[in-house]
Amino acid sequence: MSTPSLHLLHTRPDARLLAAWVARHHARHERQASDLGDALHGLLRAAFGQAAPQPFRYLDEHQGLLAYTPLDADAMRAQVALADPLAAQTLGLGANDQHAGYRLRPFPTHWPAGHVLGFEVRLRPTVRAAKGEHDAFLHAVEQAQGAPLNRQTVYVQWLREHLAPREGAAREPWQGAVELLDDVHLAGYQRQQIVRRTQATSAQAARHGHVSDGPDALLKGHLRVLDPAAFAQLLARGVARHRAFGFGMLLLSRAT
Repeated sequence: MSTPSLHLLHTRPDARLLAAWVARHHARHERQASDLGDALHGLLRAAFGQAAPQPFRYLDEHQGLLAYTPLDADAMRAQVALADPLAAQTLGLGANDQHAGYRLRPFPTHWPAGHVLGFEVRLRPTVRAAKGEHDAFLHAVEQAQGAPLNRQTVYVQWLREHLAPREGAAREPWQGAVELLDDVHLAGYQRQQIVRRTQATSAQAARHGHVSDGPDALLKGHLRVLDPAAFAQLLARGVARHRAFGFGMLLLSRAT
């Protein structure tokens, strides 16, 4: 299994232009609902096309946007040169009076087995149900038949199960990469509506948005690398679903 090349991209989107982009993105879809992750997905696609970086995480107006990408410095320069000018300006790819433009640096992909790292990851912990996605905690409550449950415990267990190989199923290249240590906890939670677009059936057809309400959870703690090659795959891929919409990016830090 080859180890993917990985770089960390940092941009500072212009808050005013981003708000205008969200409004235009909203209007283009027949006044259907829009969420920031959906709009940023469209913005990155407008700037980079099929090479749009993902997974990504938009932190806030001041900290900006982080994303993993296989593009090296030369490939990134070429992509930025060809980017839609308004999308590039909105993302903050070029220098302005606030900053020097995007920053790109190689990100380590070779972590030895046994190495402990701090991490945080924004997730949408859901399970598949007959009517679409269902909050993993609410699903567990239904299954528990009145037994008391803790949201943090359910979400951490959900993440452990997602990262582990599945019994009786073919092993994905990123599964079994890490083990979560006992300090992993729910650091943030809110209910969030997200929009996902259907694929257009023709060039003239509109893409319709489906709005779903669900959990937006931030998990933090420490992990131990078990399989270095699988860990590289996990970083490049991201965790769970909605990775192209601002979820699933593993942000790493030194163990404390």
